[in-house]
Amino acid sequence: MWVVLSLLGVAFVSAFLPVFNIETYVVVVSASGELSPLVVAVTAAVGQVGGKLLWYEVGRTSTRWPWLQRKLARPSISTRLDRWAVWVTRHPRWTVLVLLTSASAGLPPFMIISVVAGRLRVSLPLFVVTALVGRFLRFLLASGLVEQLAPRFA
Repeated sequence: MWVVLSLLGVAFVSAFLPVFNIETYVVVVSASGELSPLVVAVTAAVGQVGGKLLWYEVGRTSTRWPWLQRKLARPSISTRLDRWAVWVTRHPRWTVLVLLTSASAGLPPFMIISVVAGRLRVSLPLFVVTALVGRFLRFLLASGLVEQLAPRFA
């Protein structure tokens, strides 16, 4: 139980403080053999998405910040953001693809995409579900590889 809670906590904290590397922790927990790759992947994904929701909220509420309001008052920036918001609304499949790619492969960086998704008002359920699927796949791959390779090095 403590392993699950520590993994959940590290995953959450590493989602908004990039000094902690969740992938390294996933590998260590997986190598310990205390949890199955499935449990590791689900736990790490839930913790990470919980933390990324903080970045999503930063993006969503950032327009209230005075210094950002001044920057957004520039017509070029405001027009560009409005164009992106319309594009995201009109092309939900591409939005899902970008979110899923970022959440699973890390390109573009998921922390940045989380902020942008909040700023562009991407549907919260869409963000959460896509992020969970992407992060789950990422961590399942990492923990599954450890499970397959660990016996060879033992």
